[in-house]
Parts: sequence; structure tokens; C-alpha cells
Amino acid sequence: MKIFGLKNCDKCRAAKKALSAESIFDIKKNPIPTSILKEAYEKFGTALLNRNSTTWRALNLSERDQDQLSLMKKYPTLIKRPLIKTDDGRLFSGWNDRLKETIFS
Repeated sequence: MKIFGLKNCDKCRAAKKALSAESIFDIKKNPIPTSILKEAYEKFGTALLNRNSTTWRALNLSERDQDQLSLMKKYPTLIKRPLIKTDDGRLFSGWNDRLKETIFS
């Protein structure tokens, strides 16, 4: 199982602990592989973009109008975290109790 996020993100750390993952792949240091990011964008669409983030609020209007996938590649902190890829290939975005139940079932 791979958890893509930020090491200092509370939800990423909670997911890591609950899923007994070895580590969080810090997307600031190592970007999410393009293939996984594209797959996640195809599955989650605009819900993958975190419009509540400080990074989003700092963007000017012309930047916000750019292709969302390109924006997430350029500014990985715009990705809703954590992005979880299970060993069997399932993808999950975010972290909450309902998602935890889904992963463990």
C-alpha cells in the first residue's frame, strides 16, 4: 500500500497509522508518478483538487484557469490528501471513517 501526501499532514499521518503503512511518500520531495496522478484524476475528477488549500488561495485567476492536472503536477499541495493506492490497485482520496471502513472491508 502506498500513501501519497505530506509528512506533516494530520490526515496522512492518521491514514499511515490506521493502515500500518511503512511510510508516507512525501509529494513535495517526490512527485506522484504521472501514471498514478492521471489514474486518480480520471477516477476522482475535480474532487482531487483541494480548493481549500493555502496554495489554491495564493494562485491568481489565470493560474486557476489552467488545466487542473497540470496544476497538480506543478503544485502537488493542491492534491487532496492522502492519495492511497492499495496493493490490489484501488485508489482512494482523502481520509475519513467511511473510507477506513471501505479499505478494511
